[in-house]
Amino acid sequence: MTSVDVRTESDSEDSGPSGYAAARLRLLQGEARSGPPRRSALADLTDDWLTGLFTAAGAPRGASLVAVGGYGRGELSPRSDLDLLLLHDGSADAGEVAALADRIWYPIWDLGLALDHSVRTPVEARKTAGEDLKVQLGLLDARHVVGDLGLTAGLRTAVLADWRNLAPKRLPELRELCEERAERQGELSYLLEPDLKEARGGLRDATALRAVAASWLADAPREGLADARRRLLDVRDALHLTTGRATDRLALQEQDQVAADLGLLDADTLLRQVYEAARTVSYASDVTWREVSRVLRSRSVRPRLRAMLGGGKGAAAERSPLAEGVVEQDGEVVLARAARPERDPVLPLRAAAAAAQAGLPLSLHAVRRMAAAVRPLPTPWPAEAREQLVTLLGAGRPTVEVWEALEAEGLITRLLPDWERVRCRPQRNAVHTWTVDRHLVETAVQASELTRRVGRPDLLLVAGLLHDIGKGWPGDHSVAGEVIARDVAARIGFDRGDVAVLATLVRHHLLLIETATRRDLDDPATVRSVAEAVGSLGTLELLHALTEADALATGPAAWSAWRGSLVADLVKRVGAVLAGDEPEGAEDVAPTAEQERLAVEAFRTGGPVLALRAQTEGAAAGAAAEGGTGDPEPLGVELVIAVPDQPGVLSAVAGVLAMHRLAVRTAELRGVGLRAVGLPSGLEDSVLLLNWRVAAEYGSLPQAARLRADLVRALDGSLDIAARLAERDAAYPRRRGTVAPPPRVTVASAGSRLATVIEVRAQDAPGLLHRIGRALEAAGVVVRSAHVSTLGANAVDAFYVTDLEGKLLPGERAAGVARGVEGALRG
Repeated sequence: MTSVDVRTESDSEDSGPSGYAAARLRLLQGEARSGPPRRSALADLTDDWLTGLFTAAGAPRGASLVAVGGYGRGELSPRSDLDLLLLHDGSADAGEVAALADRIWYPIWDLGLALDHSVRTPVEARKTAGEDLKVQLGLLDARHVVGDLGLTAGLRTAVLADWRNLAPKRLPELRELCEERAERQGELSYLLEPDLKEARGGLRDATALRAVAASWLADAPREGLADARRRLLDVRDALHLTTGRATDRLALQEQDQVAADLGLLDADTLLRQVYEAARTVSYASDVTWREVSRVLRSRSVRPRLRAMLGGGKGAAAERSPLAEGVVEQDGEVVLARAARPERDPVLPLRAAAAAAQAGLPLSLHAVRRMAAAVRPLPTPWPAEAREQLVTLLGAGRPTVEVWEALEAEGLITRLLPDWERVRCRPQRNAVHTWTVDRHLVETAVQASELTRRVGRPDLLLVAGLLHDIGKGWPGDHSVAGEVIARDVAARIGFDRGDVAVLATLVRHHLLLIETATRRDLDDPATVRSVAEAVGSLGTLELLHALTEADALATGPAAWSAWRGSLVADLVKRVGAVLAGDEPEGAEDVAPTAEQERLAVEAFRTGGPVLALRAQTEGAAAGAAAEGGTGDPEPLGVELVIAVPDQPGVLSAVAGVLAMHRLAVRTAELRGVGLRAVGLPSGLEDSVLLLNWRVAAEYGSLPQAARLRADLVRALDGSLDIAARLAERDAAYPRRRGTVAPPPRVTVASAGSRLATVIEVRAQDAPGLLHRIGRALEAAGVVVRSAHVSTLGANAVDAFYVTDLEGKLLPGERAAGVARGVEGALRG
């Protein structure tokens, strides 16, 4: 489609605000232009309007209007600021200059446009730039709009000369500014609601690269950089038009509309394109700043070196061998002079492994040379290639930077074609810190710390890299991932037995953490089912380490010392079964001395008794979770409650905890026979024992006496918990945010031989467990035990229930209970 000039003859004649506003509106609403043409057209239109204002104001000689910053680059987004400098040579009267400024600034403000303005002489502009790095960066993009062209050109020449002369001093300041901003805003490549301008890899960093290039000290790798910048600007344009605001933050609620405006399939496609652009900018920034450091270091060393050599030209940079065809030179890993990438298909992996093991970056030139010349690896890979991949994955934190260098030049997807589906794939879950591909690399990094715990560290590292490889395919990613892992493992040269182990690890990488936090470990069926899935002690050992590495690489909400202790307990029980022992049943687990004391007191008093014990996990839990750090981790308190058996205990306790703003980390409920605690009674299971781990949402923990008093009232019906929670919610309404998926309640098939397992997945909220408990009581079932797990904003709870006679629920009744609980939560 041919673009049409939106300005009419009447528009061009009318330089007032109404004519400009009408032409601007037509331009922004027209479908004929978008992207760079629209930004350029908007800048031209604005130039014409400002030229009319400047001319109509009767500007004195020796004055000019200069566009700086984004406007100076001709990159006007729909809601961009107008960055303007009114430049004058100082010959005109100050009042005359001020009047000229008013005649330009006020029409801009009258239209509601954001304006960043200044009035300076060239001397003042240079002085301010020398004092303020941001001003100097804006002036590097200075562009003449109207007035004295020689004045503007003279300022541009002087500012560029100043920048180049002061580059050794200003560039380290600019780098520090970029790093501070990245620390505040995070990495654009991984944020679910990124700031397109301020986050690392965003438009600010792209502008900083232009400034480095203007210094003539170093230059950014240009391939793909212009396209990345254009893509980010296009997204920002669509965001401005969607929101009608000058915002750079791509909020979740705007992403679908922005994607539609850009003609993209969905919000995930939008984020993936943003992430890809950000990675291009980030990688270019890393390479450029490394080159700046090298040049500045060379300049500082060269005079001393010349003096030592008596004024000679100096010596060639030292080259230290690292591996066959790979050397270190000037702080980077480069190819040896004799290296022949076209004859050595293992070279990329060998160079990457050597760089990661040495903790050095791969030279951009080396990576590009290998990407252009190297031949594909044969299938299956030779043993050396597989060993070099394992060496790269086992290098720890340096693996990340080296992997990103290979990925930036397309080498990873050539080595592992299945990587393309997970590359830059967002994870719309607050628990996850990274995109899918970066999470896989992070898991390998975490796994490298655990290799001493397993007999096959190579399988652990490769499983870490592949465990989520099925994401992006339809269905359960673990099931899809098992198929892909088999293919990849065979392709890279593992034998048939190792391929089977890797497939099992990928298929069941969530098995231990989900079972430990959502199932009753005292139920023999739970332990047997895990043992059957794992199959061998060696695989169990690997799966234990993979579980920890995966959780640590996910985010802070996914792992803690108490989760580690639960998994370690499960691993111990499963290991015993795999060694030939029978799992212990729930009836074999004796109460502790404290539990006995509380149960006896509850029986004698006829009311609830409880104990609160503040905890920090670390030493004990770390010992339980083999390989743990043992560092203290604040957990909150352990709350043990004993109460004579009666209906409504679970919902009453959960409601009281919610009233006191206590978040439930985990909960267990079981009956205790009085004979088991030494009381001469024929009754069985007449005391309920509840073991909770809780933490205060904010503020200090409540006193045990207050908790007990409210619990007594809740159990006798004198405390209306639902009303109290409703009053609190009304007094402190929650802020509107993204709409959470609806709750889902299911019956776990073959979950237990002793009880029916009801699984609840819902958005975590105060009082959620209380509402679930009430719904289960309304269904007429008995809760044998409850296992509560919270991951970020998601609650995943499992309830072991029976009928009033202690029997499993028939299939149809179990489904009805699940439907009833789900209905109660949705209502």
